[in-house]
Amino acid sequence: MRRTILVTLLSLLALPAWAPAWAEDIGSVGYRFKWLGPNDKIVVEAFDDPDISGVTCYISRARTGGIKGALGLAEDPPYASISCHQVAPIDADKVEKVKSPHEVFSERASLIFKTTQVVRFFDAKRRALVYLTYTDRIIEGSPQNSISVVPIGFR
Repeated sequence: MRRTILVTLLSLLALPAWAPAWAEDIGSVGYRFKWLGPNDKIVVEAFDDPDISGVTCYISRARTGGIKGALGLAEDPPYASISCHQVAPIDADKVEKVKSPHEVFSERASLIFKTTQVVRFFDAKRRALVYLTYTDRIIEGSPQNSISVVPIGFR
């Protein structure tokens, strides 16, 4: 019984590493040299809004290097920036039907408890999609955040 529980727990911990990535890597730059393992870097990734075709978001965030970073054991800093843009026509009727707020991107920032997330809001009064990125933990998160706004065509 204990062995089954242990195997299940270890499988669940490794699951995020096996799951397909939501974002496409665009590039990265190193900002801190590490003697062993990869350098600390800032990565830039792009992802399309899964519900609103025609919107692409670019997110930059810090990724910890070194031996722990190479093994996936390091905790990444909570700093992230986002820029979202309309890259194709947006169906305004579909936008009004989407759930708000809604998580559109999530990626782990530590082995277990920390994630970087992007949540989409719809501002009906101003007819705009607002994308918020932040990092949280199970118990406490970080107030550091960034937003990007994509205006929807006026009628």
